[in-house]
Amino acid sequence: MFEGLTGRLGDIFDRLRKRAALSEDDVNAVLREVRVALLEADVALPVVKTFITGVRDRAVGAEVLRSVTPGQMVIKIVHDHLVEMLGGESAGVNLVAVPPIPMMLVGLQGSGKTTTTAKIALRLKTRDRKKVLMASLDVRRPAAQEQLKVLGEQIDVVTLPIIPGQQPVEIAKRALQTGRLEGYDVVLLDTAGRLAIDDELMAEVAAIRDAVKPTETLLVVDAMTGQDAVTVATRFEQRVGLTGIVLTRIDGDARGGAALSMRQITGKPIKLLGVGEKIDALEDFHPDRIAGRILGMGDVVSLVEKAAEHINQEEAEKLAANFQAGSFTLDDMAAQFKQVRKMGGMSGIMGLLPGVGKIKNQLKEANIDEKMLKRQEAIISSMTKAERRDIRLLNGSRRRRIASGSGTSVQDVNRLLKQFQDMQGMMKKMKKLGQKGLSRQGMQALLPRGLGGR
Repeated sequence: MFEGLTGRLGDIFDRLRKRAALSEDDVNAVLREVRVALLEADVALPVVKTFITGVRDRAVGAEVLRSVTPGQMVIKIVHDHLVEMLGGESAGVNLVAVPPIPMMLVGLQGSGKTTTTAKIALRLKTRDRKKVLMASLDVRRPAAQEQLKVLGEQIDVVTLPIIPGQQPVEIAKRALQTGRLEGYDVVLLDTAGRLAIDDELMAEVAAIRDAVKPTETLLVVDAMTGQDAVTVATRFEQRVGLTGIVLTRIDGDARGGAALSMRQITGKPIKLLGVGEKIDALEDFHPDRIAGRILGMGDVVSLVEKAAEHINQEEAEKLAANFQAGSFTLDDMAAQFKQVRKMGGMSGIMGLLPGVGKIKNQLKEANIDEKMLKRQEAIISSMTKAERRDIRLLNGSRRRRIASGSGTSVQDVNRLLKQFQDMQGMMKKMKKLGQKGLSRQGMQALLPRGLGGR
């Protein structure tokens, strides 16, 4: 998400940083480029106009133009305005209410409502320790209720039993009654969608709202639909009333215009982001962190949170000890691959690191294939313990056996071993640089020569 905008703004601000002083004309020239970048990212024109005006009013002030580092000051002003555009403070799902807390998910057909219902249920169950009941109110789409039931079985969350012929309002009331009688903390109501907004859909959703008075009415909207997503949000807010927005498929939206426009136009906070197809691929929306990602500053806080959530502390400590001792093995490498996959793959991690935008072209040339991680794990699993400890044992016949056992080729095995040797070299560099050297020279100091290293 925001890949195109991040690249454009990165190029603009790199030039800005090199300037020792800035005139008002310089600031205006920069803001013209920022304006074009935002419009190309599919941000709504009224939002772009408000944003540029706000930045200009502050950026042409005397305290900026006389600053020792005016370029950095302008970038900070742009960052602060981006945070404001995205909503300022993060707004999580409201759990401060008398249980069972009714939450209604609304949106068009195909936006990912049913999957998002299951994702929120899993999040509430695992992170917030809530007892959750899910109920499908979609009696029109074939097998919609069955789909939610299957998802519920996958994540071990109860779904309301299906009664054929029962209508949405009746199902909603029954779900809430079941929630009260059986001690549920949260009741998630997955409403029906349509291919387009119509009066029948709005009347149905409004009737459900009036019947259960939901604490949260969350609009689930596909980020890839761009400005159409903003239009849908505006219509639902006017007819039904929303408490927040869940943006899905943001991993496939390189522009990000919907996210940047949504809060400004609807006045409703984006609360959650669907960041992938996996059932646990759901994140809180933090305006300050997103602004940092857009400006190429990374999002280290989110990366640390992901690590805390997915990485086994005992395994991580063992791996760190092996690094320090210089005894990095193929078993350690396989453990790393598993951790990386749990955290969303290489692309998910790299997108959160500061400064990665500057080496994005080299990373593309490196041809990082997410599926390769699984193949490499399979190759390592096909080795004996002795081979994993000492790669010098891997002669031609052993490599052919490993390739056959892992369903790969000898070339794949050779590539893995080359990568392992590169990683060993990186560990040696890290040890040699030390913490100060690493923080001073950054990631590029660790990369091989062809990938930005020295």
